[in-house]
Amino acid sequence: MSLHALLGIAVVVVNLAAGVIGAIAWWRVESSRAFWPLLRAGQALVVAVAAHGGILVLQGEALPDLHLIYGLVPIGVAFIAEQLRLTSAQAVLDQRGLESSAELANLSEREQKSVVVAIVRREIGVMAASALVVTSLALRAAGWL
Repeated sequence: MSLHALLGIAVVVVNLAAGVIGAIAWWRVESSRAFWPLLRAGQALVVAVAAHGGILVLQGEALPDLHLIYGLVPIGVAFIAEQLRLTSAQAVLDQRGLESSAELANLSEREQKSVVVAIVRREIGVMAASALVVTSLALRAAGWL
């Protein structure tokens, strides 16, 4: 089995694990110690497999066009998901009519915790969804879907 295939399998396994663990954490409204490290490892693997694919193309390896597309789109998916994650806090604050995070200090401790949980839950939901999309794209790139 080639290095590229092994990297592709790793992308699928790690992103699937991150997506499932993240979805479960989102559903249960709880945090997970495993989610963020798995997600970041999955993102790093996406970059590694894309870079390796680029090296293969430069060496004259013939890869199907769809393989190239499905291999590169996950980078865009991860980038867009990160942008959505970054806006999670403001979206939750806006939903609750809070102008800024400084206004959190005026809330009770219970209300503050509720806002923080909502922000983290939104972040986990967005990133878990992106990991599952990346998994689907990697499966398609491999011809398994």
